[in-house]
Amino acid sequence: MSNTFKIKLSIADRVYPLTIAPSQEEGLRKAAKQIELLAKNFEQNYAVRDKQDVLAMCALHFASKTTQSDIEESQDNKEVQERLKALEEVIDNSLG
Repeated sequence: MSNTFKIKLSIADRVYPLTIAPSQEEGLRKAAKQIELLAKNFEQNYAVRDKQDVLAMCALHFASKTTQSDIEESQDNKEVQERLKALEEVIDNSLG
């Protein structure tokens, strides 16, 4: 027996039927809601020709947020590694 079920999400005046695991439902519904809100914001504040333009702007917005987060995380990891290396040198110098 499969542990999936069907839902329908409305994005940019289109309905998308999906078969999902129960654990995905909340995240997908919240994501669809965020897309809808952002799309409405773009439509109200910018001169857009059609829904495809709005959806492209939404995709760019979310992709740039993810990419920027990855960049910041990578920089944080580099800083932590540099601090650990400095501490290791201090310990080595103290023991040596």
